[in-house]
Amino acid sequence: MGYLEMVAGQNASDLHLCVGRPPILRIDGKLYPISGEGNISEQAMADIARSILNEEQQKKLEEQRQIDFSIDLHGKARFRANIFYQKGTVSAAFRMIPSKIKTLEELNLPAALYELTKPSQGFVLVTGPCGHGKSTTLAALVDYINHSRQDHIITIEDPIEYLFDPDMCIIDQREMFQDATSFGTALRAVFREDADVVMVGEMRDLETISTAITAAETGHLIFATLHTNDASQTIDRMVDVFPAHQQNQIRMQLAQTLLGIVSQRLVSRVDGGRVPAVEILYNSNAVANLIREGKTHQINLVIETSREQGMVSLNSSLAGLVKRGIVSFEEAETYSTNKEELKILLR
Repeated sequence: MGYLEMVAGQNASDLHLCVGRPPILRIDGKLYPISGEGNISEQAMADIARSILNEEQQKKLEEQRQIDFSIDLHGKARFRANIFYQKGTVSAAFRMIPSKIKTLEELNLPAALYELTKPSQGFVLVTGPCGHGKSTTLAALVDYINHSRQDHIITIEDPIEYLFDPDMCIIDQREMFQDATSFGTALRAVFREDADVVMVGEMRDLETISTAITAAETGHLIFATLHTNDASQTIDRMVDVFPAHQQNQIRMQLAQTLLGIVSQRLVSRVDGGRVPAVEILYNSNAVANLIREGKTHQINLVIETSREQGMVSLNSSLAGLVKRGIVSFEEAETYSTNKEELKILLR
């Protein structure tokens, strides 16, 4: 498919196709119409969908009005795709997944995050908005284990994104609706599959979160993502999906099993491209006490006062990028959750 080759050729992250608009690329976080391409007709869009989807996928699209899947572009690149209906016509969004899994150093992320891969059990969460590199960071951490430990790794994804090349580890990658019926059932199965490390593409519901916490308690190292903005919101989200009578118990389990939370944003660089700004929380005694007591609103203060333990606040990360001339103040301000504090850090 020519449009997908353009994504790879122009170093774009996404492709959007919609009736009545030209094909649009997302490059460094911004949207650009493909030069010289006219608006896509309804018939052309339907033809594109038919050329990509097999018969079973087409049936699912008609029944559910949307479908998630992945595409391999002749071994050059992979794409996570979603085809959906809007205003009665077909639209599509494609996210490019690089064929090579980068290291934390190549991603400009702190090498200290490798510490999260060393325990034999516990919970590691990578959070942030859509399109800000959560899956890429998760892949870097899991691939580090692949090259440094002799473990059995199972990934549960919807759809499979990065393809791991087994090295020291055995790696099984399961895709929703192709290899498993739900995240919850796939997670429950890891107890019988002799798994050491489990990567969950996204924790979406009570069953998945509950099973993941149990797995982290029972000798598994769990990596997962959530669409949350920071560490305190992440913990609140996980607790709040449970009924009120279970929430105290979940806080106790989280306080015991959580290893760390990495919350990230991809911020535009002054010289082009994007660079991650990260908040890093490690589960210290102080953090565990706040989780148990339901005082998650105080976690930000712990992060700010625990730099010697490797913790980093988002504002501190943004301020560092501005001071090094990598990111403009205006760009940093856009992603800051406390603009006044950011200004103080930059004085």
